[in-house]
Amino acid sequence: MKTKLLALIMCALLLFSLAACDASETETPDATDAVTADTTEDSETTPEGIWADATYTEDKTFGDGAKKVKVEVKAEEYSVTFTILTDAETLGDALLAHSLVEGEAGAYGLYIKKVNGMLADYDTDQTYWLLTKNGEYVMSGVDTTKITDGEHYELTRTK
Repeated sequence: MKTKLLALIMCALLLFSLAACDASETETPDATDAVTADTTEDSETTPEGIWADATYTEDKTFGDGAKKVKVEVKAEEYSVTFTILTDAETLGDALLAHSLVEGEAGAYGLYIKKVNGMLADYDTDQTYWLLTKNGEYVMSGVDTTKITDGEHYELTRTK
């Protein structure tokens, strides 16, 4: 009989403690959500990390040519897509025409050091800009990569 009474009291205490936890949790998420919402808004308006140096932080369209090429710029966990309307023959010419890349001439063509104002410097921190097309590695330099209408490229800051 004592065991049953003790078990009943323990069950009652457990139910009361669960009810108390549930009531306090109901109030906490509202306050947490408000803080999260404010933090999210701040981070969207003030880029951090490498994106603090970015010229553009939102998707943008450039030019008025016959070919439409998309270039997605990826760095850290963020990305922005540039739609370029161009008559240029190469991707490098299209990007340079709108000052979207900067670099130096090398043995293999243009060595991109900045994309959208963001630096990748292999000599300093072993980062570089990787050029891919639809997720596949491009076997030519940006200034010799011929473009056609509707293509999608990615420039990804890589280490």
